[in-house]
Amino acid sequence: MSNLSESAVLESLKQIIDPDLRKDIVTLGFVRDLSIDGGKVSFRIVLTTPACPVKEEMESHAIDIVSALDGVSEVDVTMDAEVPQGRGVANNVAIPGVKNIIAVSSGKGGVGKSTVAVNLAVALAANGARVGIMDADVYGPNVPLMLGTGYDQPDVIDGQLRPIEAHGIKMISMAVLVPPDKPMILRGPMLHGVIRQFLTDVNWGQLDYLVVDMPPGTGDVQLSLAQLVPVQGAVLVTTPQEVSLADVRRAVNMFEQVNVPVLGVIENMSYFIAPDTGTKYEIFGKGGGQKLADEYGLNFLGEVPLGMEVREGGDTGKPVVVSAPDSPQAAAFRKVAEEVARRISIEAMKPELTILTRSHQH
Repeated sequence: MSNLSESAVLESLKQIIDPDLRKDIVTLGFVRDLSIDGGKVSFRIVLTTPACPVKEEMESHAIDIVSALDGVSEVDVTMDAEVPQGRGVANNVAIPGVKNIIAVSSGKGGVGKSTVAVNLAVALAANGARVGIMDADVYGPNVPLMLGTGYDQPDVIDGQLRPIEAHGIKMISMAVLVPPDKPMILRGPMLHGVIRQFLTDVNWGQLDYLVVDMPPGTGDVQLSLAQLVPVQGAVLVTTPQEVSLADVRRAVNMFEQVNVPVLGVIENMSYFIAPDTGTKYEIFGKGGGQKLADEYGLNFLGEVPLGMEVREGGDTGKPVVVSAPDSPQAAAFRKVAEEVARRISIEAMKPELTILTRSHQH
């Protein structure tokens, strides 16, 4: 008769260390619903992101470790995920049901920021997360076009707007509230009002991530947003050339001013692969995103190659991660989504102390 106990199983599972949080999965509280029935051991491992790149590795490691215990005949592991609630800056209003807000920003226009925001949101949802996208680019709102929803008006239920759904994500945009042929003539205070409404008068339901497509630059809207909501982190989009990098430097400084952690840099349009020969051309230069990340001590979240599929996907309302899932671009966006989810988890699991010290730094 073996003396197989819950404590023996948990003790053995302490060998598995989460690579990002650098603690074992038992101490982190990831092991749940452990039960022992004769020689059968079953439990759940609940990770902090559905997009965890080491999920399969962790599962097989857990099975191997527990199977090796005396008296175990069968091991049943369920891999699960619960995205942690982000901790925003204390005086900002949280949106009920929304766990983490990710701002996608760029120092200037023309770097494909909306394309990155849309594909990031769709890739996160494809991994099993609950995702929304808020098109805060009030002057040039083109997220509805990229998601193929046209200018359908959202329903109003109990005084709240209901987001429009497409490709597994919920979306709200200025473009669905104002006819597309009307110019956006908004000034600072009015903008502030629009952003506040998008945050408080939209019924987002339960979301793991709300991706916010910010307007390019470092002006009123960015400051408004950072002041109004607990943004868990910002993702900066750049292209390899020097002029784009100079603008991102300004964005980095702006987010620092308002205590929003920068999760990292994504380099879009990194290179072009010729479809007929497979030759790689670095049209806009090379390595700028990595250089910028190194200069500021930021994470480099990945590079996305140029490709007709990306533009076609945007124009036809089918993001490239959906329309051409096997393309190098789609693979790059999926990798970026995994990186962003990882960084969000690391931010959310940081001890309270670092949050407090950060907010008192400035």
